[in-house]
Amino acid sequence: MTAAATTVRDIALEQPASIRVFEKFGIDYCCGGRKAIALACQERSLDLQTVLAAIESAAHGEGEPAQEWASASLEALCEHIVKTHHDYVRREIPRLWLLAQKVVARHGDTHPELVHIQQLIRGAGEDLIQHLGKEEQILFPSIVNMERNLTACGPRSLGCFGSVRNPIRVMMAEHDAAGDALAQIRRLSHDFVPPEGACPTYVGFYRALAEFEQDLHRHVHLENNILFPRAIEMDESCG
Repeated sequence: MTAAATTVRDIALEQPASIRVFEKFGIDYCCGGRKAIALACQERSLDLQTVLAAIESAAHGEGEPAQEWASASLEALCEHIVKTHHDYVRREIPRLWLLAQKVVARHGDTHPELVHIQQLIRGAGEDLIQHLGKEEQILFPSIVNMERNLTACGPRSLGCFGSVRNPIRVMMAEHDAAGDALAQIRRLSHDFVPPEGACPTYVGFYRALAEFEQDLHRHVHLENNILFPRAIEMDESCG
C-alpha cells in the first residue's frame, strides 16, 4: 500500500502504471512530483484514498507493461525521448498555434481567457523548440558519448561544460517554465473543459491542449526523474 507521505515522483518511478492514474486526476508527476501524494491530492481537492486505491488497482491490473527505462542504456533512452516526445512537440506546436488563432478569432471577444492561452502557447512553444535543440545538439550527445567511453573503459569526455550537472540544471529550469505555462493553461481552460455548446474547433483545441500536457508530463518525467539522475550518477562515479 502506498503511504500518504510518499512523493508523487517516487510513486511514478516505483509503479509506472500509476502515471495513467496521475494523468486521469490531473496530478503533476514530473516538475511538481516532489510533493507528497497527500499534499498533491489536497491541492486538487481530491480524495486521497480514492487516488491511492486507483494506484493500487493500476499496479495489479492488466494492460501493456511499462517500458523499464530505469535499466535501459542512456543512449536508448535519449533516442526514445527524441523520436517519441521531441518529434511530437515539433508536430503539435504549429497545430496548437493554428487552432488557437481560429478559436480566438471566433470566440475571443466572449471568452477573453482564450487570448491569454494563445499568448502562453506562443511563448512556451518558442521556448520548447529552442530547448529541444539544446538537448539534441549538446546535452544528449555528451551523455551518450560519456556512456560509450565508460563502456569501452576509455576516458570520459566532459564536452564544453565540465560537469554534466551544469546543462542539466538549465534544462530542468526550462522544464519548470514549460510546466508552469501548461499549469496556467489548465487553470484558464477549467481543466480543459470547453463551455457548454462550444463548437467542434473549440472542443478539439482543448482536447489537443490536454493531450499536449499529458505528453509533456511523460517527456519531463523521463528526463527529470530517470535520464538526468542516471547521467549525473554516471558522471560523478568516474570523476
